[in-house]
Amino acid sequence: MNGVLIDRKDVEAFLIDEASYLNDGKFNEWLELFTEDAWYWIPSNKDHYDPNAHVSIIYDNKERLGERVWRLQSGLAYGQEPQSRTRHLISNIRVLDQDDQSITVSSNFIIVELRRSIQTIYSGRFEHKLRKNGNSWKIASKKVELINNNEFIGNLSFLL
Repeated sequence: MNGVLIDRKDVEAFLIDEASYLNDGKFNEWLELFTEDAWYWIPSNKDHYDPNAHVSIIYDNKERLGERVWRLQSGLAYGQEPQSRTRHLISNIRVLDQDDQSITVSSNFIIVELRRSIQTIYSGRFEHKLRKNGNSWKIASKKVELINNNEFIGNLSFLL
């Protein structure tokens, strides 16, 4: 590791800001946190494998994420009528790797979703790779390891 580029407090603030955008339905702002070559991955059945060779719950590039955001805002995402209310809780933030242009961080999460009087809890681990973008950071990749990714999940039509 080459020196401290971002401290734990800054990482925590970035992750909390990302969660706040999702909780508040600010999907365009959330999408702007991603680099143009970013990917967003929710593995299925196992946490570690090649997503190009195995089925995933979601494996999207930024363009596909943009389509998801558009659908959520257009009213055409029928699985989100009415739209889910969520709260993201993030903890156990750890720096896994860093160099002079990027940092990889791990965190545990609990996401509580309320939709049509049904409350559902999702939990697992996030792995974010953040890349330097001027004076700020952008998400180059986000991996969502759900602890129940090998079980029936149901309507996962909102953004994690």
